[in-house]
Amino acid sequence: MYVRGLELCDFRSYSRATVEFEPGPCALVGPNGVGKTNLVEALHYVATLSSHRVATDTPLVRAGAARAVVRCAIVQEERELLVEMAIEPGKANRARLGRSPVARTRDILGALRLVLFSPEDLSLVRGDPAERRRFLDDLLIARQPRYAGVRSDYDRVLKQRNALLRSAYLARRVGGSRGGDLSTLDVWDVHLAQNGARLMAARLELCQALGPYLEQAYAAVCHGAGGASGTRLEYTTSFGDLPEQEGKDVPAIEEALRSALATARSMEIERGVTLVGPHRDEVALSLGDLPVRGYASHGESWSYALALKLAAYDLLRAEGVEPVLVLDDVFAELDVSRRDKLARTVREASQVIVTCAVDADVPASLRGARYLVTQGEVRRV
Repeated sequence: MYVRGLELCDFRSYSRATVEFEPGPCALVGPNGVGKTNLVEALHYVATLSSHRVATDTPLVRAGAARAVVRCAIVQEERELLVEMAIEPGKANRARLGRSPVARTRDILGALRLVLFSPEDLSLVRGDPAERRRFLDDLLIARQPRYAGVRSDYDRVLKQRNALLRSAYLARRVGGSRGGDLSTLDVWDVHLAQNGARLMAARLELCQALGPYLEQAYAAVCHGAGGASGTRLEYTTSFGDLPEQEGKDVPAIEEALRSALATARSMEIERGVTLVGPHRDEVALSLGDLPVRGYASHGESWSYALALKLAAYDLLRAEGVEPVLVLDDVFAELDVSRRDKLARTVREASQVIVTCAVDADVPASLRGARYLVTQGEVRRV
């Protein structure tokens, strides 16, 4: 798979921009602040329906414009597919697949499989658990796009259950000992457990599948650099460890989740929020015998985050998916030895798109197509 073309209209800093990419290495070169990351952000949006930099769509639309449009031509097995996205803050986004409208924007997921590493990904190891959950869910959907529906269903149920608990909490504050109507809470418990168990089982299986690739990727990036070795990622639930035999058993996880909801109910009613479920789970990352968060150096944290993304890329490839690999401003953070190791690791990718401020930062083995990015313009050189 590779991206043949990208066209932007009123996206971020671009009023209009068109880039004709090629298979193999592609480098976007230009000073900081001219819009290189905006280009790869548009690709990430097509692949995941979200930005890796901001939580809402509003900043994606150029100041003064009503909407942004992203068109992406993707080639897989010699067949080209055009994906179009219209991003309109405050309204439902619209999408077209092969020039035909889709009923739901998430129906385009899977058209572009992409793994992006950027400086923001340091939050995978140093940030809140939500960052790691998002990483898992994005990878789940890249593997099997149907999990976009599972995650959407869970989020919808969670929102409704939280609204019910919040309403009861506020009613109790106003009316003293009297609480709101919680008669439907049992029904929402059932739906939350059903959808949550499917999501948790998929995440647990993904962590087990990803582990060996993470170890290989970290060794490839850091071999010979010294420091701790041995990586581990472990999925932990908000209500304690599951028995090993239940790790992939959706009915068993569902039953455990329903039991945990029953146990936590009084506390949830008191606080007005759902305290149990996959939205509260964590992915514990370790290096050697210590957790990465709080113990790893900046270099180790950076290498670990990069290894997570390379592991995701290798897992997808091993399962028959050839994703596009994007490395956004990566080489400036690496010494010459690690640059060369990374380049050797990714040079066989069907397409790897690199952004950099200094052309010399890109290793010789990744010197393919070159694009000069200036303010509002992209030109092949």
